[in-house]
Amino acid sequence: MNATTAVTLTPPSTLRPRPRLRGLTAETVFVGRSLRHSLRDGESLLMAILLPVMLMLMFTWVFGGAIDPSGAYVDYVVPGIILTCAGFGASSTAVYVANDMRTGIIDRFRTMPLRASAVLTGHVVASLLRNLVATAIVIVVGILVGFRPDASFIHWLALTGLIALYILAITYLFAAIGLAAKSPEGANGYGFVLLFLPYLSSAFVPVASMPAWLQPVATYQPITPIVDTIRGLLTDAPLEAAPLWAIGGCVLILVGSVLWGAWLFRRRSARR
Repeated sequence: MNATTAVTLTPPSTLRPRPRLRGLTAETVFVGRSLRHSLRDGESLLMAILLPVMLMLMFTWVFGGAIDPSGAYVDYVVPGIILTCAGFGASSTAVYVANDMRTGIIDRFRTMPLRASAVLTGHVVASLLRNLVATAIVIVVGILVGFRPDASFIHWLALTGLIALYILAITYLFAAIGLAAKSPEGANGYGFVLLFLPYLSSAFVPVASMPAWLQPVATYQPITPIVDTIRGLLTDAPLEAAPLWAIGGCVLILVGSVLWGAWLFRRRSARR
């Protein structure tokens, strides 16, 4: 005698989609993931700190005597080194994002109940934390080689906020470059071009010392008001309108990078 087994099928209408993660749970997970990747990639993290430090020692001890024989050049160059440090640290974000897009792990993330923006947010916030630590190390090294800031407590708070805003803006820009690039190697090459912007600003020499045709480029590019504001906060020099231009430039870069990155992410994800 054959036994008949009854199979109960669940109607499609009773199947419920998996709820999305609430709050900042997804972002927190991806921040932790990016930080762990940074610790495993010790060479990139070490170079992001060592290279700006070596630049500061070179500009202070090798070129400083020729630029300013009085020995005060270190007070002028430290703000530029701070921005250079932030740029080097943020540039690794482009490589990490491009690598995520190439390995196909984004496809797996898309099947999960989380916001697509959480992936980029994780990379950006992790970069912000890494670069704030690297910036603090650079400032300490600057003090060891003779830098003497005159900033008050309020100035230090304003300085930290401006540096964090700049790191956030430049990191989102590098993340968008990582999305636009077809490979991690390409992302590294495209991002490297941006690292030259501080050299075309008032970061290392006064704009007035540059050729006449180059002065407008150095004056009106976004790095110059940022570095002038940092220098003014550290040395208690007059700021005039530099902070407004610095904040406005950072916000403009941030908003443009976020919109560009979101568009690129949707476009590249749709192709897969």
